[in-house]
Amino acid sequence: MLASMTNTPALFIHGLWLHASSWQPWSDLFAARGYAPVAPGWPGEPDTVEAARRDPQAVAGHGIDDVTEHYAAVIATLPAAPVIIGHSFGGLITQKLLGRGLGRAGIAIDPAQIKGVKPLPFAQLRSGFPVLGNPANRRRAVSLTPAQFRYGFANALGERESGDLFDRWTVPSPGRPLFEAAFANFTRNSPAAVDTANTTRGPLLLISGQQDHTVPDVVTRATYKLYGDSAATTELKQFPDRGHSLTIDSGWRAVADHTLAWLAAQGIS
Repeated sequence: MLASMTNTPALFIHGLWLHASSWQPWSDLFAARGYAPVAPGWPGEPDTVEAARRDPQAVAGHGIDDVTEHYAAVIATLPAAPVIIGHSFGGLITQKLLGRGLGRAGIAIDPAQIKGVKPLPFAQLRSGFPVLGNPANRRRAVSLTPAQFRYGFANALGERESGDLFDRWTVPSPGRPLFEAAFANFTRNSPAAVDTANTTRGPLLLISGQQDHTVPDVVTRATYKLYGDSAATTELKQFPDRGHSLTIDSGWRAVADHTLAWLAAQGIS
């Protein structure tokens, strides 16, 4: 869907292991509220979940910079600066784009850790191990098993809902971004670096699910603190009893409604 010439564009960016179509309920809601939503996939991502599963290596090898430039090119085609909404690694990309002044506002939901974030909880290490446990995965696309998805994404859900979400939305994803984020603090020019000191960027909302295993709440809180030197608006919203699946599970609407209310409070509609 292309953004109209009059409505504020809303650009949705997914993270690892979810297909771009997982944003459809959000896109429908934002369109009903007057936004012009767009939800393109990552570089090389096939158009459907089924096609992505048939060709897992289509996305292999793409890193954070590749994905950032891919979405920067999408923004260049839009009629106005968009609201950028990203989940997980999409939340990291959202922050990079907003730091470059390419968005009117940003919402980073359970965002992957940016350079400078120091906490590394055990739950996060366990969630990342299916990729980080094998250095060869840096060049590959990797799929989660149902058990890995349940631990990393759906630990706050019942087993049936976890299985349903896994069957509906999960796809193979490149391992490279996880390695880049994991070693960001040891890499001088890390692609996971964000301009957190930018005082002229649009407002940013960080959202955390406090039961998240993939991006634990302490990681999002540490990200929030990195913005302390910027006079630009940065806010943190925590959702108790929510895990990494909070954008796609049965409670997604509460997160989306809070996002819309926050945007309205910033004078953006």
